[in-house]
Amino acid sequence: MEAKPPVEDRTDFSERRYLAGMERLIGAVQELSLARDLATIQRIVHAAARELTGADGATFVLRDNGYCYYADENAISPLWKGKRFPMEACISGWAMLNRKPAVIEDIYQDARIPHEAYRPTFVKSLAMVPIRTLDPVGAIGNYWATMREPSEQEVRLLQALADSTAVAMENVQVYRELEQRVETRTAELQAANEEIRNLSLTDELTGLRNRRGFFLFGEQARRLAVRAGKQAAIVYADVDGLKAVNDRFGHPAGDTLLRNFSGVLTSTFRESDVVARVGGDEFCVFGAELDLNPDVLLARLEYNIARFNAEQPRPFLLAASAGVWRCPFKGEQTLEELVGRADEAMYASKRARRQAG
Repeated sequence: MEAKPPVEDRTDFSERRYLAGMERLIGAVQELSLARDLATIQRIVHAAARELTGADGATFVLRDNGYCYYADENAISPLWKGKRFPMEACISGWAMLNRKPAVIEDIYQDARIPHEAYRPTFVKSLAMVPIRTLDPVGAIGNYWATMREPSEQEVRLLQALADSTAVAMENVQVYRELEQRVETRTAELQAANEEIRNLSLTDELTGLRNRRGFFLFGEQARRLAVRAGKQAAIVYADVDGLKAVNDRFGHPAGDTLLRNFSGVLTSTFRESDVVARVGGDEFCVFGAELDLNPDVLLARLEYNIARFNAEQPRPFLLAASAGVWRCPFKGEQTLEELVGRADEAMYASKRARRQAG
């Protein structure tokens, strides 16, 4: 029969093993402090749990609405990863419900163990500790392929790991909430900035682009047209009689007149065209591949104005003068120069109408 080592030797060995376990525990706690998701926590914990007690397997169990969810494991052969069991039907549930460790040297001699569930496994002995004893949120289990009773020191180390795990899980939750708040706040700021940008590019009265918006988006459209080799057209329009409407019916009526004309422009041209109010009673449209016959464009606009007046009779009629400048350009002219040409065409059209009238 093999002689047992002297008591002093066994004590020294136990202390050295405990000190080594403490060092491993400290290392695991440091790793847990850096964890930012549950998967990382699980990986750290099941590896450390096996090393702290020399176990053949470790499992990470989460409390889930009256069930024990075996979320992860590290073992010499598969156990129950991904499965759920009622808390009253498994030893991890017992540890959580009773808020204390369960240490079982022979699982087949303990009534708390569902023996049939364990028979296909290698498990002969186990230790299960709750994650947070005050209000357990899970459990950490260690398993051995031979009958073994872990020492009190090993169980204390395992429980200390479980308590540190609870703190790490809370930190992950806080981190997620902070991250979500940052994402929400960032999205709100982006939306606010976009709204400010849109307001700075939008005419408050009509909802069309303002002068700044026209030259920003119109220049983008011009460059795209040049790159694609497409021709374009600019329509410059002036609302007739705005001053007379303001003088006779008041400025609210004049505002209505401008909004009515903006609606006619929007219905006349395409959504892809850049439609803007560039001055008090002046409007401008830039469109690639518009009908390049000026007469056709002007006739379409005049038709829509006439239809508006017929469908929505008012004390004052909507009227406008417009000019079209075709842009079969190769990019040598600036948008401002092209708008100037369209403006000249509008005044030429207005003079011609006066002479004819």
